[in-house]
Amino acid sequence: MKVSKRTNLLRKRVMQSLTKNIGKSQAIPQLQKEIEIKRILISRPNHRLGNLLLLTPLVQEVSRIFPDSKIDLFVKGGISPIIYKNYENIDHFIQLPKKPFSHLFQYIQAWFQLKSRKYDLAINANQGSSSGKLSIQLANSTYKFFGEEDEALNLKYSDYQHDAKKTIYNLRKYLKDFGINENIEKAPSLKLKLDPEEIEIGKINLEKLVQNDKKTICLFTNATGEKIYSEEWWEAFYNRLKSTFPDYNIIELLPVENISKLNFNIPNFYSKDIREMGGFLANCALFIAADNGVMHLASSVNVPTIGLFKVTDEAKYQPYNDRSFSINTNNMDLDKVIDLIKTSLE
Repeated sequence: MKVSKRTNLLRKRVMQSLTKNIGKSQAIPQLQKEIEIKRILISRPNHRLGNLLLLTPLVQEVSRIFPDSKIDLFVKGGISPIIYKNYENIDHFIQLPKKPFSHLFQYIQAWFQLKSRKYDLAINANQGSSSGKLSIQLANSTYKFFGEEDEALNLKYSDYQHDAKKTIYNLRKYLKDFGINENIEKAPSLKLKLDPEEIEIGKINLEKLVQNDKKTICLFTNATGEKIYSEEWWEAFYNRLKSTFPDYNIIELLPVENISKLNFNIPNFYSKDIREMGGFLANCALFIAADNGVMHLASSVNVPTIGLFKVTDEAKYQPYNDRSFSINTNNMDLDKVIDLIKTSLE
């Protein structure tokens, strides 16, 4: 095991030990139903693109319920200001460094900054996050919401276990004590909130690549660990797509590592800019990828997105908007996958 992995494992064990007894949300006294919620903290101390995009529905929900509020995000890494560029309610980012032990002073400074700010409501966005629970425990907030598992809600909502939705359902139940009891069932979708100019630039980039007016299917062949599919799998999949959908362009969006499971044999687009990638994807007819952050990026710009799953939990991480879904490739052959793609495109 590499030193960095051992260090991260040790850090997680220490955090879990410190937070094992933390996690009971404070009840809201009935006499204070009319309290104004103006300053809100949402904690998701994670640096991964997918997890930070999965936070966007909760930010939308909180902004809808408390439209005049200002929201601080307690996060990790430096991409949150890029993702939340056009979220008007966001006031401040408290950013832990991506590698805490390499930037110990910055890490400690972020925790002190968290403690020094005053909030009306502090929300833990992920019940399984030890750092998230600890941040809410330490926050200087009138009310603290830890997002405990709720079996009644799990039985009520078929999508309760989704990482972007569980906290929203839990928060709605918690806020009933504020007198907020709206009959809204559907959770918001992921949303990057692109500028019109960013979408137009994406259109120009796509047109330069394909040089025709046909609709485009975009593939992303990279993933991490056991989620990745082999070059042989992607080659067979691409050949079936090409023969089944001759009236579509089929292109590849390349990862930051600039690698390709299709060996760069089809037209491809490369960018390190999250918003430029989003604008590009917004002009595609369909996006197909294994479970990864870029899959959620495509879903966040409202592109029909098909997520390929074989090891991770679909119920927790599948892409979702009105036209997105997941496929478990362990129990579905290529013919069935192609049939589902046909249905999606229709």
